Order: sequence, then structure tokens, then C-alpha cells
Amino acid sequence: MRKKLNRETVLDMVRGFQPSCVVIAAAELDVFTILSDRPMDAATLARRIKGNVRAVTILLDALAALNFLNKSTGTEPLYSVPKAVAGVLAGTGPECMLGMVRHLGNCLRSWGQLAGTVLSGKPANCRPSVLGTGGDQASFIRGMHEISRSLAVPLVAGIGKLKFTHVLDLGGASGTWTQAFLRLYPGACATVMDRPGVIPMARMMMKRAGLADRVRLVPGDFMSDALPEGADLAWVSAIVHQNSRTQNRKLFSKLFSALEPGGMILIRDIVMKSRTRPEAGAMFAVNMLVNTSGGGTFTFNEIRDDLSAAGFSKARLMLRGQAMDSVVCATKPRGKSGRKAGGGN
Repeated sequence: MRKKLNRETVLDMVRGFQPSCVVIAAAELDVFTILSDRPMDAATLARRIKGNVRAVTILLDALAALNFLNKSTGTEPLYSVPKAVAGVLAGTGPECMLGMVRHLGNCLRSWGQLAGTVLSGKPANCRPSVLGTGGDQASFIRGMHEISRSLAVPLVAGIGKLKFTHVLDLGGASGTWTQAFLRLYPGACATVMDRPGVIPMARMMMKRAGLADRVRLVPGDFMSDALPEGADLAWVSAIVHQNSRTQNRKLFSKLFSALEPGGMILIRDIVMKSRTRPEAGAMFAVNMLVNTSGGGTFTFNEIRDDLSAAGFSKARLMLRGQAMDSVVCATKPRGKSGRKAGGGN
């Protein structure tokens, strides 16, 4: 239950950025991974990360105060990582969320410019983190994989039995969702389309999963490039919120043309009941405000109408969640080989 708003609770809420920034900074500097290998004092860690000793000491003490690190006694105390924290923030284990924490750091930098965005209507213009532009992109892809890996199979299974032979995973990143579909449907194959820089990660993940012979990897920008044809199922995961409704109608029209007649589109995203519920969706709309030129969160009726404008029919809400776990389904009628006239307007 949310706390009653008063002087104290408002200030507590606003101060919430402080521990977030401490943990994110440590994640960006890979402090947890380094200290999980062996305990170090502040001076040794500072040399390792090429940091300032005073600043490193203050950061480590803040992490210890938050119970993210253990600190020994003595004049040159050693800092170590508790086992539970190491599992989440160090290395690449099955529970690790290091990529997602780093990505949230990039979001935090954008959110810090929210007032300016509200005045201008333009997304924030942020510098990259200490990891650089390439590192930030890698954090995003890794973070999406970390969030999806435990969700993918249960969610796809929860949709119910699907009839398809070939799934197009649009913006499929590392292929986490493709893996879920192929494991649940052993007779199916897949095409993953994403930007060229992402494809090597997808190739590695598919090879590691033993699925490389069932997956075609297509580099490209799904908004500007032609979409691969031949699939009878399109999986559109966490994409709709990045776009304006006009952009989504254009994308849905392209998918309508690419899909086989009788094919199905599945959209995984936040689906709003109203502009303020679920709460996570209202907050995510702010994230899209500061990070995109037209993105947001949409109701089922809005998504349904945009699918209909592209030619799809029988739109329905197959799963209703509170975050990025709702699924909308629609069908391309049999006998329809191209886009509905006017669908891209």
C-alpha cells in the first residue's frame, strides 16, 4: 500500500535518487564484479579503476551503509560483496541484472531533464555514461535480455496454443523471445531482425542455445527497411511504446504486407486501462517522453484501432498485466496479400 503523502513521505520519495545514483555508479564502474573476485581497500580499487581515492572511499562507504558491500575494521578496511548482491550485480550469472541497472542509469540521466522536456516537448539530450555510447548500447541489449529471460517462456506459454510455422521477431535483440518460441514449438523456425550492431550478439546466443540452424538473422532498421517476408507470426515485443501512433500505423502496415495471409501479430507491451492505470504505465510514458520524440503508452482501444487501420482484424487482449507483460493479438485475413489502402496514414 502506498504511504500517505505528507511532508516526510514526499521528501523520502524525492531523496530516492540518492541510493539509486550510488548503486548505478558502482555498476557502471564494475565495482561489484571487481570486489567479488577479492576484497580490496579503497586505494587498491582506485588504482584498479583509475579513480580518485577520496571519491572511491566515499562511494564504497555509501555502498556499505546501504548494505551493498561489507566493510572490515582497521585503518585500511577491506570492502567485499555479499553473496546475494554479487548474484545480482556481479558477473553474468542467471540472476545478474548488471546490464539493466546500467541502462536505468542512462534513463536516470534523461529523467533529470524532465522539466526542460515538458517545456520544449523534445526528448532529453544526454551525454553517454562512463562506458561510452557503445557501452550504453550494450547495456541496453543486455538489460533487455536480463529482464526477459525469466519472463519469456512462461509468458509465451500463457498466451495459449498458437498455430504457426515461422515467427518474425521484430527488433529481436539477443533473441531471448525467439528462443522461447522455438523451445515451446519445436517444429517452428524464426527470423530475427534488428540493427546490424546487435546481430553478432543474437548469433552468439542462438549458437549457445543450439538453435542456430532454425534461425535466420536479418540486419536492418524495421522502421525504414523492408521487412522479411514469409512468416505467419509476427512478434512485436516492447516496440509499440517507442513510437507515436502514426509511426505504429506505418509499422503495422509493413507487417501486414510482410505476413502470410491468415498470419497473426502478437504485441507485447504495456496496455493502459486509462491514462493513469496501471501506475507503471503512467511512469513509463514519462520515460518515453524524455527518451523518444513521440513514444508513450497506449490503451487497448488505441492499439486495436491502429491495427485495424493497417488491415488487421479480430484484435483482442490475450494477456492483461501491470507492466510490460500484456499481449494484444490480431489477424491478417486470408486472401489479403497486401496493405489495406490508407493503412499507413
